[in-house]
Amino acid sequence: MGLSLTDRDFRNIFAQPKAVITGLCCQIVLLPVIAYLIARSIHIDPLFKVGLMIIAACPGGATSNLITYLLRGNVALSISMTAINSMITLVTIPLVVTLSLEAFIHEDTAIHLNVGETVVKVFLITLLPAFAGTRVRKNWPVLANGLERPLRIILPLLLFVVYLGVLFIDQGGQSATSSDFLKILPYALLLNFLAMGIGLMVARLTRLSVKNQFTIAIEVGLQNSALAIFVAATLLKSHSMALVPVVYGSFTFFSTLGAGWIIKKIAWHPKSI
Repeated sequence: MGLSLTDRDFRNIFAQPKAVITGLCCQIVLLPVIAYLIARSIHIDPLFKVGLMIIAACPGGATSNLITYLLRGNVALSISMTAINSMITLVTIPLVVTLSLEAFIHEDTAIHLNVGETVVKVFLITLLPAFAGTRVRKNWPVLANGLERPLRIILPLLLFVVYLGVLFIDQGGQSATSSDFLKILPYALLLNFLAMGIGLMVARLTRLSVKNQFTIAIEVGLQNSALAIFVAATLLKSHSMALVPVVYGSFTFFSTLGAGWIIKKIAWHPKSI
């Protein structure tokens, strides 16, 4: 992804911060509200409802950045939203999880995320590779252009293998059953699509460019399921809660990629800002 970026791309994001502020507001405020409304209106295990809220509290991740790259969206905007929201969620994840536990299972459990560890992970997984890519493009543009085309094919194939592992290995680790999977699947899919729709609608209402509209839709619609699994399984020690992000992570790369492609193809063209 970094191979497709220049320093100017990131400067433009912060010189005109409207897009990143719009996207972050959708992620931090509207996404948990959507998840809460879904959880309140369905009849499933309350632990699954909390798992749905944990997903909504998480930021986007490298996967949403990759989908934006594959669809030729605003990669600098996507990476910036992921990095900034990853820092903000140090506060918002504990808050959302605590409120969710009280609302659905009437418990109050304090959770804490390691600030230093989170900063290091965001730097190593999101910022450092992107920065390295921009240096390659700046210093060796011919090499960057040569690498970019094959990587557009190789990276999705590698990610497909990873997602197969998430589906079959993690499911087994959580003692998942096909019945549990089918109970969770429609609501996880609903969260995915509603979040993309809300992100797109808000971006359109704020009259952002089409490129920024579907970038925000992707970033709001696809959350970091690995982080959600960690919060549920490690911090809350609940395999039932962790099963929701396992199911969510097993299909959302493909559903988000498909929906993002459709949004891009049928997108209107309002005045760009």
